[in-house]
Amino acid sequence: MKRSKHRGHKQDKNADEPAVLETQNLDRQDMFMGGRFEADAVSLASVTAVTTNVSNKRSKPDIKMEPSSGRPVDYQVSVTVIEARQLVGLNMDPMVCVEIGEDKKYTSMKESTNCPYYNEYFVFDFHVPPDVMFDKILKLSVIHSKNLLRSGTLVGTFKMDVGTIYSQPEHQFNHKWALLSDPDDITAGCKGYVKCDVAVVAKGDAVKTPHKANESDEDDVEGNLLIPEGVPAERQWARYYLKVYRAEGLPRMNTSIMANVKKAFIGENKDLVDPYVQVQFAGQKGKTSVQKSCYEPIWNEQIVFTEMFPPLCKRMKIQIRDSDKVNDVAIGTHFLDLKKISNDGDKGFLPTLGPAWVNMYGSTRTYTLMDEYQELNEGLGEGVSFRARLLINLGVEILDPSSPDTSCSTEVQLEGIPNISENATGKIEEFFLFGSFLEATMIDRKIGDKPINFEVTIGYYGDELDGPIQHKSGGKKKADGEEETELIHDSSDEEMDDDGDLTSVATTPPMKPVVTDRNYFHLPYFERKPCVYIKSWWQDQRRRLYNANIIDNIADKLEEGLNDVHEIIKTEKAYPERRLRGVLEDLSHGCSQFLVLANTDQNLSGKTKLDRERLKLCMCEMEAVAQQAKAMRSQVKKSTVREKVKLAQNFLHKLRFLADEPQHSVPDVFIWMISNGKRMAYARVASKDILYSGMDEERGKDCGKVKTIFLRIPGKRGFGPAGWTVQSKIEIYLWLGLTRQRKDFLCGLPNGFEENKLSRGPGLASAPPISLTYMMKQIFQLRVHMYQARSLFAADSTGLSDPFARVFFSTQSQVTEVLPETLCPTWDQLLLFENVELFGEATELRDDPPIIVIELYDQDTVGKADFMGRTFAKPVVKMAEEPYGAPRFPPQLEYYQIYRGNGMAGEMLAAFELLQIGPNGKADLPPIDGPADVDHGPLLPVPLGIRPVLSKYRIEVLFWGLRDLKRVNLAQVDRPRVDIECAGKGVQSTLIPNYRKNPNFSTLVKSFEVDLPENELLHPPLNIRVVDCRAFGRYTLVGSHAVTSLRKFIYRPSDKQANNWATAEEIVVVNMEPEPTFKKMDTVVRLDCGSDAVVKVEEDDKDAKGKKKKRKKGDEMEDEGLDESMLDWWSKYFASLETLTEALKAQEGTLSDTEDKEDVDLADGGDVKPDDSPVKGSKRGKGKKDRKKAAMDPLEKKKAKLEELKVYPKELEGDFDNFEDWLHSFNLFRGKGGDDDDQNGTDEDRIVGKFKGSMCMYKVSEDQPRDLDSNMGMFQNIPHNDPVNVLVRVYIIRATDLHPADINGKADPYIAIKLGNTEVKDKENYISKQLNPLFGKSFDMEVTFPMDSTLTVSIYDWDLVGTDDLIGETKLDLENRFYSKHRPTCGITRGYATHGYNIWRDPMKPTQILAKLCKDGKLDGPHYGPGGRVKVENRVFMAPTELEDENGLKKQTNEHLALTVLKHWEEIPRVGCKLVPEHVETRPLLHPDKAGIEQGRIEMWVDMFPKDMMAPGPALDISPRKPKKFELRVIIWNTDEVVLEDDDIFTGEKSSDIFVRGWLKGQQEDKQDTDVHYHSITGEGNFNWRFIYPFDYLMAEEKIVISKKESMFAWDETEYKIPARLNLQVWDADHFSADDFLGAIELDLNRFPRGAKTAKQCTMEMVSNEADVPTVSIFKQKRIKGWWPFVARNEDDEFELTGKVEAELHLLTGEEAEKSPAGDGRNEPDPLEKPNRPDIALLWFLIPLKAAKHLVCDQYRWLTIKIVSALLVLAILALFLYNMPGYMVKKMLGA
Repeated sequence: MKRSKHRGHKQDKNADEPAVLETQNLDRQDMFMGGRFEADAVSLASVTAVTTNVSNKRSKPDIKMEPSSGRPVDYQVSVTVIEARQLVGLNMDPMVCVEIGEDKKYTSMKESTNCPYYNEYFVFDFHVPPDVMFDKILKLSVIHSKNLLRSGTLVGTFKMDVGTIYSQPEHQFNHKWALLSDPDDITAGCKGYVKCDVAVVAKGDAVKTPHKANESDEDDVEGNLLIPEGVPAERQWARYYLKVYRAEGLPRMNTSIMANVKKAFIGENKDLVDPYVQVQFAGQKGKTSVQKSCYEPIWNEQIVFTEMFPPLCKRMKIQIRDSDKVNDVAIGTHFLDLKKISNDGDKGFLPTLGPAWVNMYGSTRTYTLMDEYQELNEGLGEGVSFRARLLINLGVEILDPSSPDTSCSTEVQLEGIPNISENATGKIEEFFLFGSFLEATMIDRKIGDKPINFEVTIGYYGDELDGPIQHKSGGKKKADGEEETELIHDSSDEEMDDDGDLTSVATTPPMKPVVTDRNYFHLPYFERKPCVYIKSWWQDQRRRLYNANIIDNIADKLEEGLNDVHEIIKTEKAYPERRLRGVLEDLSHGCSQFLVLANTDQNLSGKTKLDRERLKLCMCEMEAVAQQAKAMRSQVKKSTVREKVKLAQNFLHKLRFLADEPQHSVPDVFIWMISNGKRMAYARVASKDILYSGMDEERGKDCGKVKTIFLRIPGKRGFGPAGWTVQSKIEIYLWLGLTRQRKDFLCGLPNGFEENKLSRGPGLASAPPISLTYMMKQIFQLRVHMYQARSLFAADSTGLSDPFARVFFSTQSQVTEVLPETLCPTWDQLLLFENVELFGEATELRDDPPIIVIELYDQDTVGKADFMGRTFAKPVVKMAEEPYGAPRFPPQLEYYQIYRGNGMAGEMLAAFELLQIGPNGKADLPPIDGPADVDHGPLLPVPLGIRPVLSKYRIEVLFWGLRDLKRVNLAQVDRPRVDIECAGKGVQSTLIPNYRKNPNFSTLVKSFEVDLPENELLHPPLNIRVVDCRAFGRYTLVGSHAVTSLRKFIYRPSDKQANNWATAEEIVVVNMEPEPTFKKMDTVVRLDCGSDAVVKVEEDDKDAKGKKKKRKKGDEMEDEGLDESMLDWWSKYFASLETLTEALKAQEGTLSDTEDKEDVDLADGGDVKPDDSPVKGSKRGKGKKDRKKAAMDPLEKKKAKLEELKVYPKELEGDFDNFEDWLHSFNLFRGKGGDDDDQNGTDEDRIVGKFKGSMCMYKVSEDQPRDLDSNMGMFQNIPHNDPVNVLVRVYIIRATDLHPADINGKADPYIAIKLGNTEVKDKENYISKQLNPLFGKSFDMEVTFPMDSTLTVSIYDWDLVGTDDLIGETKLDLENRFYSKHRPTCGITRGYATHGYNIWRDPMKPTQILAKLCKDGKLDGPHYGPGGRVKVENRVFMAPTELEDENGLKKQTNEHLALTVLKHWEEIPRVGCKLVPEHVETRPLLHPDKAGIEQGRIEMWVDMFPKDMMAPGPALDISPRKPKKFELRVIIWNTDEVVLEDDDIFTGEKSSDIFVRGWLKGQQEDKQDTDVHYHSITGEGNFNWRFIYPFDYLMAEEKIVISKKESMFAWDETEYKIPARLNLQVWDADHFSADDFLGAIELDLNRFPRGAKTAKQCTMEMVSNEADVPTVSIFKQKRIKGWWPFVARNEDDEFELTGKVEAELHLLTGEEAEKSPAGDGRNEPDPLEKPNRPDIALLWFLIPLKAAKHLVCDQYRWLTIKIVSALLVLAILALFLYNMPGYMVKKMLGA
């Protein structure tokens, strides 16, 4: 919205002073302006004069023309899948699938592990509108054993929409764990976790690389879940019930030819639409049934979604679609934002809505076969007419998964529901909408030749297509509907209804437009203003709108007040704090008022649960805001204004959120301009803004007021320049209310009119008028004082424009002159509009005149002028009887912000006055007296009282050189010259004779004198133009730059301060000895010019030692007592990185807090008074200064043993003001400006080079001393600009998060460096398949400044075939660095050493550097004194004086002293500034084709050594550390209590054939197995088996380095870095089937639980709660033996103990392993003895006998005995029977 200004009228509000830019007190304020507050950082243009409403007749127009939604934007979503943990399932081969919308990407597959480590990075690029982007679902799923043939089984998924990620701070989640759940079984619980980073970047977003936290913090999975702040970690399943009852008001679809054909054939007239409702939520779709041919479908169905609660998807998309055999089309779309219909506070409520109607908007209601606005129906962009409304109800129920009746699946279900009663959504009332068109101007000339009429519709009432819709009263529809329609069309526009009421008049009569000027037409309404009125019937839910209006009105008032405060701060007026107190007072009063008003609700029908809950919420929030505002009001001081304004901004956001009512009632009003039956342009007015209420607070802000509306082109065609031209500007009066409130619907109109009604009998007394005739009119003269404009849009290919302004007021328009080739025109022209007729009463017009529209165009020789921007203004009005004098007249020039589309396109300085012409005619008007000395010809200049007061300034220009000039018209620039121009005067540089040989100027300083306004805010811009002098005296413009604010170049003499320095003797003690009683944190103070202070800054040794013992983990090197020989540059780097991480964390905690406090303290200059006694000063100064050290420099509190460097997480320039301390770079532009939304995005392409130089301006006074060197003017002590030879040494450490360049989602990066003509491509040393490559390289180049001053560092992707692709590049301006007084040529180290890892790199020693700085700054010193003291100017520093050389001998030196002074150089008076420390900077890599989106980052630094000084030493060795070779020997002694898996075939007994498998993570292919311990019945196994794992390990990063080919076809090996983790598993061997997995344990070799002494003491707790178990590191312990548990998950996904293993881990370095070799298994050398296994396990061929014995003796003993006995009995019997006959014969025969 446009900022508005109070223009005070003495008789209205005495509090407001007029918007005068006060000039007198500017100089007073320069004192504090100098340091902190850059006025040119903020545009001053918002001093616009579209006034606040003093009277209540008009409402404010909206200045931004273009619909912002719906336009596609570039997005990049990057996802890093780091690892997964606790995946459910046995021995799985998991891979992760990342899916966004339709795009899927997979990680590689990891074999047989439940906790795979991937560390793979994926990037998805999109070019879609924001709405579409933010509704896309990001889905992470883990799939188990997927391969070419089978799709794999889904383990679990996680879903979140992209909008949720984008709304996070920094638009990202970093190192968070996504909780996986099974979509098919909601009772199952957690299926595992995936750790990932997710970031969403839109074009132009700044990316912050978060600090990488250390591993141990993130192992707390539950505490780091991937969910937004405020969402509980334990999310439950819930059912979302969306009930769809019915819809009405669907547009009449294809009622065209097809319908008539159908009618002819079939003879029936059916509704030609088959609607159904489709709902999308959290990646799922649900549909209702289709209602065949029905315009008022009734569904009575509910769609049920099952999803976690709270859901991580913000919106539910509800569409009515028309079912069709070919393709279904959307009729309308509505989004339900769940955040608006729920509240997560303590007294919060679950999402609920309705039963309520939601209105859908989209394309026009006319049916065409090809609807050009179809995407509006899909919810993209702002709808241009009402489509339908749908009655829905949303409820949420939290599920209890344990209850038996919950179904497990998450499929969408559809169920029927009972009908809903007619008045469930409120009682139906008759509403009345009245509108009057007071003016229609600025009608685009394309449509100006046909008659034009306007149509107003509300919902489906008023649209001529739908015909008059009668309200269905009491359910019976009028039977004679059809005839009645006929009647109405035949008779006049009005028809008597049953109730003596009227039908509606929705359109104005057509009228032919009249020409205003070349571009625009207007409609000749003059005194007769057409009116429209519509009756409609809606549920009476006005309370909702009233509450929203009360809040909106409070918010508008707050916004306006805050803009005022900004304004006061910006234009440096007095007392912003008073205005802010007033604003807060109003706010708390408004909020308390709301509590009273919102409770008075009589009408209870149709109140939904959401209404009640929202009322409670609003009451509670508004009460809170009222109290906070009250409390805050008392805290507002001059010093805290800015901070409090920031807080008040939060109130504003909260109020706007509360005012947004999710349950609709009356639909919005659309105004269409129709030319010859064709719809041309529209405007949409929210119905709540024009809703009437008897209470002022509840009334809509535009109700009963004249509103200026700009009509715009609908849909896609309205994007870009087409949408910026005004189609028509209308002044319209609107009123909406219940018919019974109708009595005063005209009272807001300007007075003095008569109503014209249709005379149709007596009943029409109360009828609304169809037009108004104005009896009263006033005649005015408008004076437009157009002074100048600046920073305009570049509309021509030269990068300049030929601007002129066109001013519209009422039906007249005038044009300023065209000024050629400038972006900062000074027109200085008065435009007179004579005889302006305005209708209405004089007094009303005085308080609230109509607005003036100013449009800027670029004049082209051929064709139409190009539109460059537009702004609005309100004139100051003088009635005939008023005097022309202070305070209102003459009006002041003010800046107006110019808008082009939604972007800002410069500002304009002008003033406007509207003078009434009284009875005496023009004689009474004040005279127009221009300046006498200017001859303008026919043009009138701006008169004296209004034009600014001028005084003489001298501007000195430093011409240094030109850089990077591109070709102009294909020819190279050879002999350039720079022209400087300001306010008509200027100066030219000398010509550069040969640009390629030496691009610097020979004459450095020139000056010119110019008359500029006294008021600095009104200074015109200074134009820099570069021209190339070609043969035959031709000149070509190369490029130009406009310095919009000269403020920072104004020279302010500072003699007062300089004297103070001399008098105050300051002592600064810097002491290297530890002081035990010292406290770290205290308060900050900036040492002010006159303060006495003794400051102790110390580097504490004891502290660090104490810390070291406490640290659990950390750099291993420390623990070895920091053996110097072990340390290298990387030790320093990693220590510094850790410090940076800690600093960032600490900073995050206290960020908002300290920032504001810093500002405040510095502003007040602290509280050290110059006259304090030194003792007091010293104490206070010491504490304060030191907190500054501690707060700013967390590096101090680290281990003092390890020297550190400073790691900047951004470019070095950011901290040192681009190194423009005296040499500034001005980008030269050429070519047309971009027509994008973000106009700065495309400016990059328009840069054609740089001009280096500076300005200095000061008032010329007669008595000015000219003791300076007259050639150089103010620019003293500036080095000469002859060519210099320099050795540039570029160190490149590593790159991070590179954009993948190959299909496999990786890249093969290498470095390319270009400086001038020197180019180095390090192609052969590319790093295979890495997105975070570690380079560790340095490059030396010899170059000459100024020819080669831009260093480009690029990262390319190596490709085997084809050209290498650029991944990203970064550019550094080395010249500015070289000449900067911050001395970034070679960073100052922390300490001085002549050997070791911290060796001094600079060829100049600290003493030499200090001596040179003192000489250059003309300082007294340095004086080295005894006892380790050094004095510079009036500061004394102390430091140790001993230095140890390589052999450990100590010798005396002053280097430490000098270095101490250098580190505190910013405290030296007059010339002090911060010197650049030894550092590493992190620079973003950008790609020219993907402007504004980071492609990765690079860590590097640059040293520069002039060749005329002594040569520097060799480059530092920063080559990456080689991983160290280690060998891990794991002896598996025994196992115990292993679960028994097999049943014996014969005996059925439980046993297991145990073996143990082990491998190091990432080396699955080297897995090793023990032999098998067969047939263990107790779960005990004896092995005495040795595994041997050689590996390469990086100590500092705690990672194992593996190089292997990714696949058979890979060209080369890829290096992986993987955490050192040992996996052990226990298995049951099977002969014929697959082995069975029994259990596993994973030991992180850096932190794993200490083994238990005995098997009994070994429990599952050692794994399940790792936090409480003491951990050890094998790298420190070297050898460790103990028992560890094996665990696996059972059916219920619980961990259970499945065995124990006794193992011994022994770590040897590579050399040790060679000296004492050992064999694997039980082999030589150093064999292990055979295990003593029970004999049962030895001879498996004895097993059958053993089994038999076991069967007979043990298991079936009694059965055996019984069987044997029975057999014996049987045998005896059989023998008996066999022998018996023979025996009997014998007996009988007596043989």
